Amino acid sequence: MNLKHWQFDLKFTHVWRIASGPGGNGGVTYPVVFIELRDEQGRSGLGESAPSTRYKENVDTVQAFLAKVDVQRLSFDDLDGSMAYLDSVAPGNHAAKTALNIALLDGITRQARQPICDYLKLGFTEKRHVTSFSIGIDKPDVIRKKVAEAAEYPVLKLKVGSPEDRQNLAALRESAPTKTVRVDANEAWKTKEEALRQLEWLHEDGHIEFIEQPMPASSSPKDMAWLKERSPMPIFGDESYHNAGDVSLSADCFHGVNVKLVKTGGISGAYDALQAARKAGLKTMIGCMIESSVLITAAAHLADLTDHLDIDGNLLISNDPYLGATAEQGIISFNEAPEKFGLQVRARG
Repeated sequence: MNLKHWQFDLKFTHVWRIASGPGGNGGVTYPVVFIELRDEQGRSGLGESAPSTRYKENVDTVQAFLAKVDVQRLSFDDLDGSMAYLDSVAPGNHAAKTALNIALLDGITRQARQPICDYLKLGFTEKRHVTSFSIGIDKPDVIRKKVAEAAEYPVLKLKVGSPEDRQNLAALRESAPTKTVRVDANEAWKTKEEALRQLEWLHEDGHIEFIEQPMPASSSPKDMAWLKERSPMPIFGDESYHNAGDVSLSADCFHGVNVKLVKTGGISGAYDALQAARKAGLKTMIGCMIESSVLITAAAHLADLTDHLDIDGNLLISNDPYLGATAEQGIISFNEAPEKFGLQVRARG
């Protein structure tokens, strides 16, 4: 087995900010790492890592982990054994493991001549899955411009956690008065009382579907359960829900969870996290970081396990180097995917 990896800087269409500050490199670029696995039989698989400093990972930690991997311990014939080996190399490093897991599954399912979703016995329901389109924190006049540019998308996600939240929501409503909106606070509100005040204000809008992670993941579980009991709208855990091991706490504190491949260690971990959440009675969503069509398409293969999708990372950049699942008018589809089997992704041009 041979492993090739390289850094690539995804370029934002607009400067990107969330409650914790600019994303990536000053909100202008977001560095990711692509990998390719290829064995002696000519089988190959593609993967991507989109590390987040929120989880103490970056391209340097990803490449350092990859340098430790004995690629001869990886096999397209033994996914479980390969992942167990990767967990033995070092704990954590979920973003790096994500890239390897996707590449392994891509190679396995290409050989099986199946899409990943069929290999997982999930299938994919066309014309059903709609992704939201994210509007980052900005000045109200820029919010208006972003919302106008996103006119084709039926669901928006507004990032909040700035002093101008009320002006920004008002600016959004000037361009899209009744469009469905999801709100993402990214841990912005530090107390349960502040969070409840903000949720009550947002609920007055009348067209907000739910809110993600209003309080820090480090908050007292009692405080988050208190907020869940009183919230006028559903609350989804994101930074609080890393993997299936977090399901019990999440069921106490949230109405639903946001699963991201880079938090769970890949498609395999995300599959487990989604199944655990469904079993616990939680609503499910797949989210993303800023990602190319490699990771976005990988997430799309799990869509039939979800109630909601927020897989728009590739829609927020101007230099996606790959083609995969499409999102015309927000509807995720594999009908125009460039490949029939595996991850169903191909390099542009």
